[in-house]
Amino acid sequence: MNKNYLEHKNKAVETDNNFSHVMAITLDPRTYYQGIIRCITSREGSLGIKGYVDRSELHQITSNSLEHFTIGEKLNIKNEDEIIKELTKEGEDFIGLEDPDIWIDEATNLMHVYFTVPLKDKHTITHLGHAVGENLDSLHMTMPVLLAGENNRAKEVSIAPLNKKGFRYNLIESSDRRGDFRYSTVRVAIAEDMAGPWEYGETVFHPAEHNISWIGGHASPGPLFPETFINVGEGKRLGVINGREADQKIGGEIKYGTFSVGLFIYDYELGKIDWVMPEPFIQDSEAKIITFASQFVETGSGEGILYAHVDDSFVRAYTLEADKIKSLLPK
Repeated sequence: MNKNYLEHKNKAVETDNNFSHVMAITLDPRTYYQGIIRCITSREGSLGIKGYVDRSELHQITSNSLEHFTIGEKLNIKNEDEIIKELTKEGEDFIGLEDPDIWIDEATNLMHVYFTVPLKDKHTITHLGHAVGENLDSLHMTMPVLLAGENNRAKEVSIAPLNKKGFRYNLIESSDRRGDFRYSTVRVAIAEDMAGPWEYGETVFHPAEHNISWIGGHASPGPLFPETFINVGEGKRLGVINGREADQKIGGEIKYGTFSVGLFIYDYELGKIDWVMPEPFIQDSEAKIITFASQFVETGSGEGILYAHVDDSFVRAYTLEADKIKSLLPK
């Protein structure tokens, strides 16, 4: 794999005495020096085998630069207990908020935070939760923007630009079971109001329907790059897609493949994915099984930093240059 990126030597977020695993960084785009990270409080099972359970907390992070962030206090979201209680059915176990994403409404300057609300029974269902406030210290949880149903699950949102019709074809990670395997798919979430409720749209990428080995089992949408970084045409954005190789059933267990970072082109006017990279873009030098991107920061003309977590254990930063990326895109 050609390295069209620069992997930073040091870790952007490291574990500390409180947490042995940290992941899923998201930053406030008004400053980029504060944000949220998911911290794993306990883990049952093996990371590479289906069935492991992580219990999580969301914590604030702060920094004086974009190179290294410090983990702070647990994120305090008002009304969280009441909403979680209302969502949790008998027999379900809430295992902690996961995978945050921050979006700022430019019209109001309000902060919207989206996150996974996982409820575990025989299987884990995932609602796409939501909170809103002026900043990280004033968040108030609402009902999820997307509720899981019998055939619907939602997590890992990618916020799309407003289209010409006045709404957004956002992207989410959803799922679909086929035979012995459950696939993670990319699906449209139709948002007329960013505070919800949203509607489920079409599945726009299903790993089982594409012959792309690095993303043959699981697909999850990542951040979309701003047009000022790379312009791929009117009504379209280049972005990051996280992909995992197809699962394998070995000795009665489902074994996971490697998660890597790739690129895709999204038509946000039509809610369609035009292209997915045939080979992975980033695999961390220390990764044994997971490299998963969650945040991009444009730092200058044609340059930016992408943050990804490695083996659900720490966060790494990678410098990206638009000119190098352009050579990887379809003509």
